[in-house]
Amino acid sequence: MIAGFSSRALAASARRAGYQPLVVDTFGDEDTRTLAAAYEIVPGALHKGFRFKSLTAALDRVAGSADTAPIGLVLGAGFEDAPDLVARLAERYALIGCPPEAVRAAKDPQRFFALLAELGIAHPETREAPPTDARGWLTKRIGGSGGTHIARCKQTARALPGRYVQLEITGAAISMTGIIGKGAAFAFAETWAAPMPRRPFRHGGLAGSIDLDADLEARLIEIGLDVGRPLGLKGLVSFDFIVNADMAHLIEVNPRPGAALDVFDDASGTLFKAHVAATSGVDPTPLLTASWRPQPRAAAYLYADRAALTVPEIGWPEWTSDRPKAGHSIGRNDPIATVHAVAASADAAAMLVTQRLGELDHLLYGRPKN
Repeated sequence: MIAGFSSRALAASARRAGYQPLVVDTFGDEDTRTLAAAYEIVPGALHKGFRFKSLTAALDRVAGSADTAPIGLVLGAGFEDAPDLVARLAERYALIGCPPEAVRAAKDPQRFFALLAELGIAHPETREAPPTDARGWLTKRIGGSGGTHIARCKQTARALPGRYVQLEITGAAISMTGIIGKGAAFAFAETWAAPMPRRPFRHGGLAGSIDLDADLEARLIEIGLDVGRPLGLKGLVSFDFIVNADMAHLIEVNPRPGAALDVFDDASGTLFKAHVAATSGVDPTPLLTASWRPQPRAAAYLYADRAALTVPEIGWPEWTSDRPKAGHSIGRNDPIATVHAVAASADAAAMLVTQRLGELDHLLYGRPKN
């Protein structure tokens, strides 16, 4: 079983790995439904969050439709701010991924940044409340994802429930995907934002695998291992860094499979297989060494930034996914679809995916973007 705001990437990886995914999410995209052996949508969860009763009812229905009992439950985005919900799910299903306490520790700013200080890991100054002059500081929602929960503070700001503030630093945004278990493996991608009004850090896309300076790469891997042990991370996770002047600042850890699955997985679903192995107590590294064959690729999101959109009848390009059905209404600034590109290098893939974003925008809105 797979549950998350959008479950398509996980469902596709599971299919490639030879599993039959039983899927619950919030979008109901056409390709997700095609990938799923059974599918349920939880209306409203994208904006209000998942609730135990409606989510478990949907999970039980997809599980009940299967010929054999599911091996467990994989959680995608949508649970970082709800460790209590993760704990209740863990009592009901076998979780394939980080345990509830790992989610709680990774997404609690006080615990997480205190751990980084104890380990001597560079990170931006982080506080519960902003200073008197809050210019240069960011406000972030605890457990937020996708970047839309981050905003720049005004000169005068105040502490808000469920939020914290962090000093803004500049540099290259690097995402490190890790598979952590008895053994560990890591891969690196560069990420970029798709800014919207008052939300300048909305996730735009990522490209990988990128080449890093050998010393920097070794340091990032060391950080992943040093942080992963005390947090109790298992399976596919991601680490977000800002790197400047060869100094790596750890911004956050996402204790779940992330967007990089679209970049780093291969035709055999090796990352999903490794995720299952790592969380089952099996060393995933032999599997990765033997069969992991990712290509340089990029993935980016197209948002309805021009205007709210009623999805037209179009022939979707083969390089798109998360395809909404015709007639579906998409609110302004909400995600429409994901665009993919494969090229000879990560930089070339990033350029191609940017070009394709423009092509899909034109196809959907019917006129060139200004």
